[in-house]
Amino acid sequence: MEHAQQEHNVQIEEEEEEAATHMLTEKLEECGIQAADVKKLKDAGYYTVESIAFTPKKTLLTIKGISEAKADKIITEASRLVPMGFTTATEFHQRRSGMLQLTTGSGELDKLLGGGIETGAITELFGEFRTGKSQICHMLAVTCQLPVSMSGGEGKCLYIDTEGTFRPERLLAISERYNLNGEEVLDNVAYARAYNTDHQMQLLVQAAAMMSESRFALLIVDSATSLYRTDFSGRGELSARQMHMARFLRNLQRLADEFGVAVVITNQVVAQVDGMAMFSADSKKPIGGNIMAHSSTTRLSLRKARGENRVCKVYDSPCLPESEAQFSIGAHGIADATEA
Repeated sequence: MEHAQQEHNVQIEEEEEEAATHMLTEKLEECGIQAADVKKLKDAGYYTVESIAFTPKKTLLTIKGISEAKADKIITEASRLVPMGFTTATEFHQRRSGMLQLTTGSGELDKLLGGGIETGAITELFGEFRTGKSQICHMLAVTCQLPVSMSGGEGKCLYIDTEGTFRPERLLAISERYNLNGEEVLDNVAYARAYNTDHQMQLLVQAAAMMSESRFALLIVDSATSLYRTDFSGRGELSARQMHMARFLRNLQRLADEFGVAVVITNQVVAQVDGMAMFSADSKKPIGGNIMAHSSTTRLSLRKARGENRVCKVYDSPCLPESEAQFSIGAHGIADATEA
């Protein structure tokens, strides 16, 4: 019995290694980069070779102790290990077919999303309060742990909470629906409360460290924009706010690319005050402007419907048609819409 358990553990480790889509920064030591320099890179938040290859040289030069000559050598070796040139559309298509889709718990919503929330991409949920943004996040924190055969991601979840809306009790209720062990589900969710925009950015460095050591399937930021509204105020700070937000969103995309995780962010809305608002059916628009619009792969608009039902509309996506679906919020999470 003990021998069978050991074999099972070895198999899981081998599967995790096969599933790993990234190379650890230590790999550079084999290419002649000194261990001390590798440590400096890791201290600065670069835990994988991919993260170095994707980073501009001027950013590496800001790391204490990395000279221009060292930066050139590090980038050269990283670029040699990470394929960054052209590839055929066939190869890219094969890579995309390996991407997982995480179920939302609602068959209709999954159908709208072409199977579920896509890994390796940023999905943005926006809408007014009580439209189900945080509820979907709680749901995905559980479903990302399901086996692939059940439209899960067989991985852990990392949850960054900026508004204090995270409730572990919800995860326990949702895990009952899937007959999962509630304690194990909670153990597989790494939670952090962000208190300001710099702290929010710093948490992504810790996220990279954790993802380099263990298999994660999902990263949630709920909400990605609320702290920006309070930390940067007025038109005078608009440029600084947008630049900081752009760096944060770029780092999120980097994590999605490096580790193949699904990134889900929630966003708030603001009332439009221009002349066209009165002619528009929906006078609320997501905050963050063009920076947010260009950074999110898929943008989903949520609004209230009758009773516990909500409507999700594909607002912007490179591959999904502009369509909508209804879902409901119940005691055990997200489900198909109920008849009113």
